[in-house]
Amino acid sequence: MFLNLILSLLNCSFLLGFIQNSVLPPSLSPQEEEKCMKEFFNQETHDEARNKLITHNLRLVAHIASKYESKDENIDDLISIGTIGLVKAVDTFSYEKNVKLATYAARCIENEILMVLRSNKKHSKNVSLNEPLGVDKDGQEIHLIDIYPSIDDSLEEQLETKQKIKALNRYLEILDERELKIISLRYGLNNEVEHTQKEISKMYHISRSYVSRIEKRALIKLLSEFKKYNY
Repeated sequence: MFLNLILSLLNCSFLLGFIQNSVLPPSLSPQEEEKCMKEFFNQETHDEARNKLITHNLRLVAHIASKYESKDENIDDLISIGTIGLVKAVDTFSYEKNVKLATYAARCIENEILMVLRSNKKHSKNVSLNEPLGVDKDGQEIHLIDIYPSIDDSLEEQLETKQKIKALNRYLEILDERELKIISLRYGLNNEVEHTQKEISKMYHISRSYVSRIEKRALIKLLSEFKKYNY
């Protein structure tokens, strides 16, 4: 999931200013939104309008994310997840849905957050594949992974994942050692397991806010590099 988030950010490099300054743009007025929606469905002005609709609905993401904040769920993580839902909402919106963009986006944002929360809850109850089950006749320890049937991903999924990782690796070289480690831990890159900012702060014995600053600095570098070679 977080791999998709980084790729979404790389493809939405106009969010660079928001990530850098942590300032939420104001919502559009009804008149501004109506004008922007017309431009959104115009091929010549679509891209600029899309960017505007996303950035000016980030307050909606923050509002919905705040409802699910808890001691186990960090608000920054929830906003990151909700932003994916917002991007999906804007990209799939049409007048045929007979609802306002904000109404449709709110459902997509909330669904994205709930999907990840349910997934995290489910995985938290999973038994580790390295769980020892006993010993064999030779006295060697047997683990669950030794007897669990192998389930291979489809070839299409494997190729898609490899392409995504390849797209990212060309930019990761610009990060320093700590930035690369933090980003890898946060987004499950380089065979790392995904972690929250709170978990990483405990690993490094630093504050969560400092982890957040390192993460933002790394994302800014990645977005800037992406912008350099794609504009």
